[in-house]
Amino acid sequence: MSGLRQELDRYLTIRRSLGYKLSTVERTLNRFIAFADSEGVGHVSVDLFVRWQAAFGKAHRQTWAARFIVVRRFVEWLNGIDPAHELMPRGLIPYRARRPRPYIYSDAEIVQIIQGAAELPSPYGLRALTFSTLFGLIAVTGLRISEALALDVDDIDVDEGVLTVRCGKLGKARLIPLQASVVDRLLLYITERTRILGRAQALFVQESGRRIGDCCARYNFACVSQRIGLRAPERFGRHGLGPRIHDLRHSFAARTLIGWYREGKDAGHEMIKLSIYLGHSGPDHTYWYLEAVPELLELAAGRVTQTTVEEA
Repeated sequence: MSGLRQELDRYLTIRRSLGYKLSTVERTLNRFIAFADSEGVGHVSVDLFVRWQAAFGKAHRQTWAARFIVVRRFVEWLNGIDPAHELMPRGLIPYRARRPRPYIYSDAEIVQIIQGAAELPSPYGLRALTFSTLFGLIAVTGLRISEALALDVDDIDVDEGVLTVRCGKLGKARLIPLQASVVDRLLLYITERTRILGRAQALFVQESGRRIGDCCARYNFACVSQRIGLRAPERFGRHGLGPRIHDLRHSFAARTLIGWYREGKDAGHEMIKLSIYLGHSGPDHTYWYLEAVPELLELAAGRVTQTTVEEA
């Protein structure tokens, strides 16, 4: 094991002991250290990071900015141990933090995603069953992918039709009501999964019995998206660019709001409920959809115009 690899293991162990969840950080740094080892480099430098970026492949500037922040923090740790590691300037990859415009899936596209996932090949058929259920659950509940992957079987209250989300953002737990058809689908998945693998605590698992990870879920979503035409085909297992898993959550939120506007409900009042349901830290994160989704902005503007005319 290289010296950089040993320091990475120590770095991750210490940060995890402080309560950090580091799945994405670990994946990024593992790739960076693997590249450093392939280059035969014992110390990190700005030039090493630039070469890694050039060899890695295409990605949005915001993605590379996030990767750079992860690497820079690790290098600050390394520099404190050995000054031969070169500190990286903050502005090496300039970017402006912004939310990407959400892609709102149509009903037909969501059906295609679930059907495409149901055709994913595997020796016992569990891959298809798992990912069609996972993507379907996110589409009808608006869960974050991290929240869905952290679910255990015991988090489903079959009698009450309620899902307990224990690992929400910022450590907040919440309850999600489920339609009877969703409960039935989850029970069907659990029954078939138990028949194949036996009992498991985690809800969504691989054929090895291990809990599905974030990287695995995104890879399979990319495979499905390429198969049904939502993303361009890629070589060497690359994910490519296009609509994301997280856009299933955006689609749920936007379509819920659109439904309320069309039904004539007080969207401002209902927005509070949706904010709590989605696990947002505040309503302002939910109001963002009014600006991000053109149809919602038009409906909101139409409601304001109608109200003004009625008051006049």
